Amino acid sequence: MGPSQATMGKIALQLKATLENVTNLRPLGEDFRWYLKMKCGNCGEISEKWQYIRLMDSVALKGGRGSASMVQKCKLCARENSIEILSSTIKSYNAEDNEKFKTIVEFECRGFEPVDFQPQAGFAAEGVESGTVFSDINLQEKDWTDYDEKAQESVGIYEVTHQFVKC
Repeated sequence: MGPSQATMGKIALQLKATLENVTNLRPLGEDFRWYLKMKCGNCGEISEKWQYIRLMDSVALKGGRGSASMVQKCKLCARENSIEILSSTIKSYNAEDNEKFKTIVEFECRGFEPVDFQPQAGFAAEGVESGTVFSDINLQEKDWTDYDEKAQESVGIYEVTHQFVKC
């Protein structure tokens, strides 16, 4: 197996959080930005800057091999790497998942490997009892709080952590 085969495959992003009176935490819309740091599977170079990929972005791969959410040449070894968001794998994080790791998305990786994730704006959730929709939740600080007027209780998402696992 050559190095190109070694760096192909699916990688799942798993989220873990403490939910208070909310459920159905999910990324909202095709313009949701998944902020990642990537590692080149060829030379091991890790991007210094956060890069984002979105469902709405699609780039054709050379040689008619389909498309990807992002195609980029490694700054160090000039190898072309790509990553694709698998839209059918996007899942919400619910009250019953509280404080457990759950896969919320999978990426098809060709040459790239995501090594870090930074949740930012664009998440949504709902009140457990009231169904009140909270949109544009920003998880960059790993914590979020609000007040559910309908249920008359505080709501929050705390201690957001993540891990990547090979599928």
